[in-house]
Amino acid sequence: MPRDLNHSELRNRVDSLNARYRHHSATSVLEGALRDPDAGELAMVSSFGAESVALLHLVAMVDRKTPVLFIDTRLLFAETLTYQQEVAERLRLENLRIIKADRATLDSRDPYGALRLSDTDACCALRKTEPLNAALDGYDGWITGRKRYQSGTRAALNFFEVEEDTGRIKLNPLAHWTPEDVRAYMEENRLPRHPLVAQGYPSIGCQPCTSKVAPGEDPRSGRWRGQAKEECGIHFVNGRPVRNTVPNGTKQGEQA
Repeated sequence: MPRDLNHSELRNRVDSLNARYRHHSATSVLEGALRDPDAGELAMVSSFGAESVALLHLVAMVDRKTPVLFIDTRLLFAETLTYQQEVAERLRLENLRIIKADRATLDSRDPYGALRLSDTDACCALRKTEPLNAALDGYDGWITGRKRYQSGTRAALNFFEVEEDTGRIKLNPLAHWTPEDVRAYMEENRLPRHPLVAQGYPSIGCQPCTSKVAPGEDPRSGRWRGQAKEECGIHFVNGRPVRNTVPNGTKQGEQA
């Protein structure tokens, strides 16, 4: 279980971590955090999506034994499942864990696989948020791919954040990276790209809720198109899914 800390103690510990690693690079903050008692036991959560391979490679270079949690919602693109296997093998990830909702739970709450048609939030909670929370039980925090450029509300995103609802820490090693940094890192390390990116999918989630994005559209516009929904729900603020907007009102979201 995460440490039994009150919110003030947790915030103080996170403030101390941010002060300690403030001027560190993504690699050194990741190296330090994986060994720092104040950070505790960490796991990485990855969607194996459009940009995920950059952070996965970074983690593999630091410590291939780092737990990597991949949530298989049973509604993912076949290309994502194949890509996940290829990347895991190429990076020689030694502690990859495939997370799925229990079949009995799915049969009870979504017996026909149609929950997404009536309540997308409930579908995401059932297939993604709840399995992830269960998988993270026992860890003090988790590593994400969130970056400052992804939304105006993240302009001051720190390496370490407080997840007050759970008493866990979020580590964002790529917080200061730009889109150009991500592309350059992938090119320099010759990392394989998700095959759907070239087909017009710059942001990739479950197949039924992801559509192609036209040139000039916001990269997240293909997620839950036409619905007042921007997030799957794994990132929360005060118990509610994050709803992020940039100054011009376009949607931006998580990329793990």
